[in-house]
Amino acid sequence: MRVFVGFAPPCTPISNMTVRSCTLTQPLRVLKKKLIESQPRQNWKHLLQDSSSAFRSTPKPHVKLGNKWMEYQGLRNWDGLLDPLDDNLREEILRYGDFIEAAYKSFDFEPSSPTYATCRFPKSTLLDRSGLPDTGYRITKHLRATSGIQLPRWMDKAPSWMSTQSSWIGYVAVCQNKEEIARLGRRDVVIAYRGTATCLEWLENLRATLAPLPNARNECCPMVESGFLSLYTSATQMCQSLRDMVREEIQRLLQSYGDEPLSLTITGHSLGAALATLTAYDIKTTFNPAPLVTVMSFGGPRVGNRSFRQHLEKQGTKVLRIVNSDDLITKVPGFVIDGDNDNDAANNPKVNSAASILPSWIQKRVEDTQWVYSEVGKELRLSSKDSPHLTSFNIATCHELKTYLHLVNGFVSSSCPFRATAKRVLSNHRSRQRELAGTRAEPNVCS
Repeated sequence: MRVFVGFAPPCTPISNMTVRSCTLTQPLRVLKKKLIESQPRQNWKHLLQDSSSAFRSTPKPHVKLGNKWMEYQGLRNWDGLLDPLDDNLREEILRYGDFIEAAYKSFDFEPSSPTYATCRFPKSTLLDRSGLPDTGYRITKHLRATSGIQLPRWMDKAPSWMSTQSSWIGYVAVCQNKEEIARLGRRDVVIAYRGTATCLEWLENLRATLAPLPNARNECCPMVESGFLSLYTSATQMCQSLRDMVREEIQRLLQSYGDEPLSLTITGHSLGAALATLTAYDIKTTFNPAPLVTVMSFGGPRVGNRSFRQHLEKQGTKVLRIVNSDDLITKVPGFVIDGDNDNDAANNPKVNSAASILPSWIQKRVEDTQWVYSEVGKELRLSSKDSPHLTSFNIATCHELKTYLHLVNGFVSSSCPFRATAKRVLSNHRSRQRELAGTRAEPNVCS
């Protein structure tokens, strides 16, 4: 049995943080207020412009996927492609990671800004201004998530950024370039989600008990983390729910492109990874027939119970979870006693042995507490310790999206975990971090 049931308070400085929180954004965002106050604003903006492409030691190859594109989207659950990691799949994972990075770079993190928690760029230029000028994709929809937490009246006197209920969470993009469509073997639709940013999103992360999905009627109903479900389904008089935004846009896209070979790839980091899994489930439940739906998640927390996982598998949703063994966020919330989970059996035999020795009545009592989660999908397990370019670790840097992209870029296989040519060319990035953070330099960036 694995037990992780605590959480850290939101906005805790990294230096004093205990290892208890559900999701984190990148540490630069967590420390943004102190960094901005200590240095000129233009330096902070310059830091945010670093592209995730700096993690790659060679230019991105343009390999034609052709008729094999379904395999890379998980049709056969990536059998034979993960260990060793297939180079074409590696580039696909990194490509979708770039879309998440664009979501981070486009978000206004500055609490004093009048446009706080909105997108900094219009749809027409977002990818270009976020460092992705030649993707062949066009953004068709901005997406917002809304917290369902009822705030006390005294919050009216608090700064507005503390009570921001709805915030920009990501976007929908459609591949429009004919050459890219031919290379990919189909028209691809991407939904990309950033991780936790606002105070109410942090509070939603703390609501970690399981709640039944809407319209679930059977006894063994699928249940998911309460806070994630709230962010996905809540709405205000002024703003639709994220669920309704996604449904409307997918409906429109299916009407426009449903006769073509089509894939839907939902990708996210941290909180965004959880929302990506919920979105995939909802799309496959709502639309029949639906295209091949694939989730590529980075550093995601657990999302739902065993029934939720079984429903995902039954509906044909493909989930590839990219997990850093040194990232504690992937081990929360709740705990796992799910002995029939293939991923746990393969990666951590102790989980099964712990579950098998528990009397059934104890397992039933534990499940009734609504804290029992189940891992979903296929897992690509990495480790910061395997990289020769990462010399020290902390909870924030192990969870950072750029760390994940670096590890994916370098991973070879379980017997040869890191290729020597996968270097992290970020010496300038490290220097700027040290200038901004003073003595609190990021030790996790390599020369």
